[in-house]
Amino acid sequence: MILIIDFGSQYNQLIARRVREFHVYCQIDPPDIDIAHINHLNPKGIILSGGPSSIYEKNGPKCDESIFNLGIPVLGICYGMQFMIHALGGKVKRARKREYGFAELNVKEQKGLFNGVDQKTKTWMSHGDSIEKLPRGFRITASTKNTKIAATVHGKKNLYGLQFHPEVHHTARGKAMLRNFLFDVCDCRRTWTMKSFAKDSIAQIKETIGDKKVILGLSGGVDSSVTALLIHKAVGKNLTCIFVDNGLLRKDEAEKLKKRLKQHLDINIRFVSAKTKFLKALFKVTDPEKKRKIIGKVFMDVFEAEARKIKGADFLAQGTLYPDIIESQSAFGGPTSVIKSHHNVGGLPKNMKLKLVEPLKYLFKDEVRVLGKELGLDETLIWRQPFPGPGLAIRIIGEITKKRLSILRHVDDILLDEIRNAGYYKKLWQSFAVLLPIKSVGVMGDSRTYENIVAIRAVTSKDAMTADWAKLPQKFLGTISNRIINEVVGVNRVVYDISSKPPSTIEWE
Repeated sequence: MILIIDFGSQYNQLIARRVREFHVYCQIDPPDIDIAHINHLNPKGIILSGGPSSIYEKNGPKCDESIFNLGIPVLGICYGMQFMIHALGGKVKRARKREYGFAELNVKEQKGLFNGVDQKTKTWMSHGDSIEKLPRGFRITASTKNTKIAATVHGKKNLYGLQFHPEVHHTARGKAMLRNFLFDVCDCRRTWTMKSFAKDSIAQIKETIGDKKVILGLSGGVDSSVTALLIHKAVGKNLTCIFVDNGLLRKDEAEKLKKRLKQHLDINIRFVSAKTKFLKALFKVTDPEKKRKIIGKVFMDVFEAEARKIKGADFLAQGTLYPDIIESQSAFGGPTSVIKSHHNVGGLPKNMKLKLVEPLKYLFKDEVRVLGKELGLDETLIWRQPFPGPGLAIRIIGEITKKRLSILRHVDDILLDEIRNAGYYKKLWQSFAVLLPIKSVGVMGDSRTYENIVAIRAVTSKDAMTADWAKLPQKFLGTISNRIINEVVGVNRVVYDISSKPPSTIEWE
């Protein structure tokens, strides 16, 4: 196995993902991991992640420096490299010129991590500090125009440092570098698969829950559906799922999901309608974070009331994924930035004395789909596009009303109908409509109109950490626009969102 020590990078789980893609098991732990525990884990290699801090910051993350004397290969990435060099007696300084984005790497040694890598290759940089002086025993293995020490190695101790990020797809040969570390340096074996993950997860769930009862908030999305199936295989009838209709779902979605879930999941599911409660709580609320928090609170109130009817329940299961965590809170107590609140993240109410079970929290969406297929989940549930827990509430910018919900439902229904008919549904990560809080002047039937504007959003992505706007054909976009304007009363203008993530997010709120 490979141990990843998290220094707070928003890319740290991408490191884990790349390792798993090579069928090697890995585990992420915080910087304060005990050295005795590391010895117990007996990793084949250790990777120190990047992070937003400077090593000279008072509260900058640090790990036990004795890891460099365990005889275990260590790869430091960005901040991880700087920490290693600083800890071993080198010097790190604030760079004159901050390096962010693409940089051409000049490889000096085409061996070790750079075995099979061209002498000149594109990398992705994101750093303000740079290495000024290396400790004894280290040598430079690669440079860029702005960074003299872009890569380094201590051959005898098997210590490697990369100032850039090999885990992101922007680094052209990043996978090759990680592969070289895993197999040439650490001598790992390709033994970890989604089948083994499923087997291990089921065993762990059995051990954790035992003969106790567990409750799951089921939305009908692939995350909660896979979670339900995984836990059901572990505890059987001791699992009860609760589906809450918050009134913020798409057109006829509650009934369709109810039918689909009953058909494809042989699990005990309770359906609860709470439309009025949610709309009342959201009355005249426009701030997106307030929306999310209100929806989360009302959901937990409704969920808790229903959960009380289930006698003897000790556990609450959630289909939380890693992107949910990384954008909602600092990972593992680290200094990553909070981007938005997620309905699954933030803990349970103090009066709800249930223990949390999140078997998918270190997986990405595409990995969950692979797991769902491994577990035998129906294709219609596996390939359902992501739909946010707060539903249409965060796709209506501004106030939530029955009328505005009705308009957006109609628009969304037309959009998805066209997307499916054109064969784009599985090709796109997400495709949806957003109702804007402004109106525009139009002309319909020789009359002036002053009506709503809707934005169409379609993106491609591999893991939701980054995304690009989908280059849909103009003619196809024209067809969608014409249908929306002609069929939806109250809309006279359609725009297409051509922003990527970053700097934007996928959802608008």
